[in-house]
Amino acid sequence: MSEAVDALVIGAGPAGLMAAEELAAPGRRVVVAEAMPTAARKFLMAGKSGLNLTKDEPVADFAARITGGCLPPDPRGYLSQDESQFGPEEVIKWARGLGIELFTGSTGRVFPKGMKASPLLRAWLARLVAGGVEVRTRWRWTGFEDGFRFATPDGPRVIRPKVTVLALGGASWPRLGSDAAWVPWLRAAGVEVSEFQPANMGFRVDWSAPMQRHLGAAVKGVAIRAGDAVSRGEWVIGRQGIEGGGVYEIAAALRDGAPGEVDLAPDLSEDALAGRLAKPRGKLSLGNWLRRALGDPVKVALLMEWGRPLPDDPLALARLAKALPLRHAGPMGLERAISSAGGIRGDALDGELQLKALPGVFAAGEMLDWEAPTGGYLLTTCLATGRRAGQAAARLLDR
Repeated sequence: MSEAVDALVIGAGPAGLMAAEELAAPGRRVVVAEAMPTAARKFLMAGKSGLNLTKDEPVADFAARITGGCLPPDPRGYLSQDESQFGPEEVIKWARGLGIELFTGSTGRVFPKGMKASPLLRAWLARLVAGGVEVRTRWRWTGFEDGFRFATPDGPRVIRPKVTVLALGGASWPRLGSDAAWVPWLRAAGVEVSEFQPANMGFRVDWSAPMQRHLGAAVKGVAIRAGDAVSRGEWVIGRQGIEGGGVYEIAAALRDGAPGEVDLAPDLSEDALAGRLAKPRGKLSLGNWLRRALGDPVKVALLMEWGRPLPDDPLALARLAKALPLRHAGPMGLERAISSAGGIRGDALDGELQLKALPGVFAAGEMLDWEAPTGGYLLTTCLATGRRAGQAAARLLDR
């Protein structure tokens, strides 16, 4: 069975729903097909600990954090381009237009006052349905067949749209729907797709037995360096390694081979820390003595884990604590990554995010070859690319 529609959006994540919003118009039939039982599952999961919508900073600074083959790291990219501009300021206005109250934290990160993603998603879906958008769940795209073929609860179906926006996600968190199953079909159609690799991920560490007592502990008040990237964010000592926002900020550089260093006392100079370490130890155990200097047993544990043998000289010990080698066994896999790098290459797209090999088919979100750190950058860019692809598809329909 096949049907004709004006516009088809495949994928009901933030990029797909934003594209659908731009395509919706009176008398226009817009269908959103989603493989999972409900829309935006990854969006909801990411918002469980607090939905970070965007970061309130100048669009030029914001865009500089986005890298990759599709999105140039400057304000002339898809965050700020003529009528398609959709940077932090526009995301804030858009969320408030859905009735969501927001607040901006001390770091500039913007959150809903209720912190959760579900109220925003419910309001958004209600507005889309009221605008005539039809959202079909458990509709899994299975390839091309005189249109787009789907496996559905009612058997195989084919949709023949006038325009299409693909927003199927990358390859991270596959249990939430982003499994990159679409790659072979697009490659067979002549679309260049680069290999996926994890982004915003943790790193595997084979902890020693003494570190077991610190599993689950938060690491605060340190700085991590990897290449030119520096992070002061919090991270966690997990059973499989290190994870958390502080690690994700420098994850790309660490993944690409830059050696990592941890500054256990970023607010102290080397000489000031050496002065603390020069004080007599007396009858204190080594751990308690170091704790007096560093102020945190977790920092001491990391120093003893990654810094042995510890030097006796206070200045050498301070130098080590200020540049402690981050010893890891490589990045965690795509199944644990917050996002993925790689995807549809920039030279496979025109300036409207239309696939050159498939006229009338546009792509948005994590399908594209780009990456950005967490902290609002990922979500804003998914929304921005979805909006741009939807606008371009709508203009093509109008023509």
